[in-house]
Amino acid sequence: MRKELYNAIKTRLEALCVNAAGEYYTRPDEADADDELYPRAIKHIDLWNRNVEFIDQDTPWERPAVFIEFEPIRWNDIVPAVEYRAEANVRLHIVTDWAPAYKDFAGVGIDLDLPDKIHDVIAGIDGETFKDFQLAESHTNHDHEEIVESIEVYSYIAIKSAAPKAP
Repeated sequence: MRKELYNAIKTRLEALCVNAAGEYYTRPDEADADDELYPRAIKHIDLWNRNVEFIDQDTPWERPAVFIEFEPIRWNDIVPAVEYRAEANVRLHIVTDWAPAYKDFAGVGIDLDLPDKIHDVIAGIDGETFKDFQLAESHTNHDHEEIVESIEVYSYIAIKSAAPKAP
């Protein structure tokens, strides 16, 4: 379930592009993932590992970056030992540079549009092992000098089915 959800989010994020004027758009599905033709808006996508806490000690990664964090899942058995369901959450840690020299229309030195653009490309995704992917919470972490971390929490229904046992 987590692998399918991670890959679905990553695929959608990789299709989010930005042009030289700073306008966001989605790469056409049939187009090659060519950064020269379709510059990706998200430069790095990975699993969350408290990346911003150790930013000075970690291997550098390009920004904007999105780190995907799976919150604990509490499963409910629908058919004992066969099928399970859960109401679960996943957090997207959207990390951008803090650039006080750049000021948008509100006088803020960060890209406040990026979480909304990410939402536009991932809201409502579903798969065989998850459904009903919806935005639940938004947080902004201001505790860093050079970066801003926006955390978008999405809720979804997780589905886990056991493989049939051979007789």
